[in-house]
Amino acid sequence: MSSSVMPTSNRRDGRPAPAAVSAVGLRKSYGDKVVLDGIDLHVPAGSVFALLGPNGAGKTTAVKILSTLIAADGGQAQVAGHDVAAAPDGVRAAIGVTGQFSAVDGLITGEENMLLMADLHHLSRGEKRRTAAELLERFDLVDAARKPAATYSGGMKRRLDIAMTLVGNPRIIFLDEPTTGLDPRARHTMWQIIRELVSDGVTVFLTTQYLDEADELADRIAVLNDGRIAAEGSADELKRLIPGGHVRLRFTDPAGYQRAASALRETTRDDESLALQIPSDGSQRELRSILDRLDAAGIEADELTVHTPDLDDVFFALTGGAALVPDQPKENAR
Repeated sequence: MSSSVMPTSNRRDGRPAPAAVSAVGLRKSYGDKVVLDGIDLHVPAGSVFALLGPNGAGKTTAVKILSTLIAADGGQAQVAGHDVAAAPDGVRAAIGVTGQFSAVDGLITGEENMLLMADLHHLSRGEKRRTAAELLERFDLVDAARKPAATYSGGMKRRLDIAMTLVGNPRIIFLDEPTTGLDPRARHTMWQIIRELVSDGVTVFLTTQYLDEADELADRIAVLNDGRIAAEGSADELKRLIPGGHVRLRFTDPAGYQRAASALRETTRDDESLALQIPSDGSQRELRSILDRLDAAGIEADELTVHTPDLDDVFFALTGGAALVPDQPKENAR
């Protein structure tokens, strides 16, 4: 199954938002294994873009190409207006990358990790102290700043990891599986951090193994399967691609229920609950059509609910039931 949803405008004037990340025909193979088979990407500036895919789909490979860590075999990509192949230094100056595995050095303190990153960015002594202090406070790490990072919890290490990524004030951040292994509380803390980054104008390119995470955070989602983009759109747009959506009307008046059943076509009746189920893609147009027919017949439902497939349904339909689990080390090593 292959589907796509056209990008929508992210600007009030109706024009498309400028792309922070774009790719056309991106390809990558390892021997006879095709990992990326000509994928296209468009990530508007100041948004969260989520790349979903089963094990081995090529998510991490895509991030490594876009962040200049490895070269593509074909196609073109631009990040922050710079060609990834022709101007990698320009790309690196504009981005931050947090990989699946923490870059934190556990043998030194959180503060020392921050200062080391500041040194790598060639900040002056005063600037690096100020930047480290501000970021440690922002990520609620002040109390632990002078403790060895090895003593930190998983959530604290992840927060420190992202804080280190922000030392260079990147406008585009690649987060590869940022919440893998975190407990629910730490995951929600990370979600809030991502929202705050975007509210500051940062673009976030996110790969994740969690469907609810993509649903919660992403403005747009692309599903990567067998090296190709199987579908792309907002969470709601993707859900409408899958059959099974419906509108449920419930009545307390048996007479109103009977009149509604006669007025509406293709309904599934539940006489015991006085409820009708009408197939629908959940769009505003279809919902308005149903309500208009009820109004024309002088019928008012006591309860109306819209049911759409969730991202689990979308994912399994698009990938043929492939399991959504973290990328294995074989892809991480590429």
